[in-house]
Amino acid sequence: MLPPFATLSELTHCLGILSSLCVLITASGSKLWEVPMPKPEHYSTGKLQWEHQCQYQLRHLQGGARITALIPPRLEGHWISTGCEIRPGPEFLTRSYIFYSNRLFKAYQFYYTDNRCRQPLYSIVIKGKIRLRQASWITRGATEADYHLHKVGIVFHSEAAMNTTVMHINQICKGFTSHWQSWVPGTVYELLSSKTGRDCSRALGLVMHELSLVRVEKHYHQQGRVVEELFLGDVHTEWAERMHYRPTGYQRPLQSAMHHVHPCPSCGIIYRSDEHHPPVLPLKPELPMRLSGKWVSSQCEVRPAVLFLTRYFIFHDSNRTWDGYYYHYSDAVCKQPTFSVYASGRYSRGIPSSRVLGGTELIFKVTHAKVTAMDHATVLLLNSSSADTCGESGSWTVGIEQDITKTNGCVPLGIKLPHTEYELFRTEEDSLGRQLLFIGERPTDGSSPDRPEKRPTSYQPPLVKCAGVIEVFSRHSTDNNVENTSSRNIVLNSSFMALMFSFMVLYFLA
Repeated sequence: MLPPFATLSELTHCLGILSSLCVLITASGSKLWEVPMPKPEHYSTGKLQWEHQCQYQLRHLQGGARITALIPPRLEGHWISTGCEIRPGPEFLTRSYIFYSNRLFKAYQFYYTDNRCRQPLYSIVIKGKIRLRQASWITRGATEADYHLHKVGIVFHSEAAMNTTVMHINQICKGFTSHWQSWVPGTVYELLSSKTGRDCSRALGLVMHELSLVRVEKHYHQQGRVVEELFLGDVHTEWAERMHYRPTGYQRPLQSAMHHVHPCPSCGIIYRSDEHHPPVLPLKPELPMRLSGKWVSSQCEVRPAVLFLTRYFIFHDSNRTWDGYYYHYSDAVCKQPTFSVYASGRYSRGIPSSRVLGGTELIFKVTHAKVTAMDHATVLLLNSSSADTCGESGSWTVGIEQDITKTNGCVPLGIKLPHTEYELFRTEEDSLGRQLLFIGERPTDGSSPDRPEKRPTSYQPPLVKCAGVIEVFSRHSTDNNVENTSSRNIVLNSSFMALMFSFMVLYFLA
């Protein structure tokens, strides 16, 4: 996703599509797995010297951790949520998916009435078959897949939930059942059957298009620890679009039941659950909303419409001002930077959300922004823009920051200034004791939540609170073939940006 004030732009689509076209042009094979067939993504970083509380941040970029992503991915095994998930709507759920070696799968989705996933509403059990296809031309690093559902069943966990839900299903799926008054909680009732041809699952908004986009990552940590994550396709933020939307981004990843982050209080509970025994997660205290401080991405983030980025925020509670740094890339491991955006403005005092339990509603105003082009394709695009639409026309060069405030933003990047957004925030503490900040998910269609009715009902991947700034960063390829990049030093207006871009420029290494 783009910064909170920006919409998805033609540039973003062009950058992602151009990178895909380059692969398409050079591909020569005829079989699906010959085009494209990238090598396994093995990469590691040099040493990061952080202050103590930042040691676990930027997992894709930190020293001592190595990540691999194989295409095609290996799905076999049991994959689980590591906590309560929030989907647009909002919907509160946990997931437990089992993939077998014969391509069959069984998926459990447990829905709740609360944001802590402690009050089960109903459980869905889904059985079907999945077939991996080719590497995605649109979302780099992902694999496309086909799936077929054989059976979907629902189990209610209270009479009130059953009565309300069945009445809703009957209104949308006529003739679903005329005998639901005799139903009882704890019994499996069929929503979909491939044998009978009946399908009332969509009356609940249940679609499994998430299975059409797949990525598996292995994270190799120090002391030999391995964490495996399964990324499945994102869910559209608009309910009406969910039925036919084909993902280009990811949801919060599931983790392998055998190889997950430790400690994980929820993992064992979710692993042992089934449709008759939904997981009830441990009670966690609600943290007060304290934005003050510095927050940074913990991983390379993937968004719909071919967006890869990392984010860094600084919030000043004393005068409610903020600074944001957004680093955009053309690849799924955030090694090839395309452009960066610095933005600043003010935010309102937060009020508890009445729609999304646990969330806080804020209003953000963006008044200033600067852009730095990080590759020649972006420079070309910005220099070809019309006069007075994005900084000083025709003067863009790689690595040199330009203020776009005076041109009221940057049209090619979809940035409009000044700009107001209606936001949703949430803070929590994870099992490692880190403070996490969740910021509202951007609309899938690329628009902006610039009206109260467009305020998000779900969240982006969390940011991690950092005690200090990055002191030193060095980047190495896995074969340790490091170029001398002193001639590529980037001079920026702020001291922090100078530090950040000193490591970003090293991403240009082959």
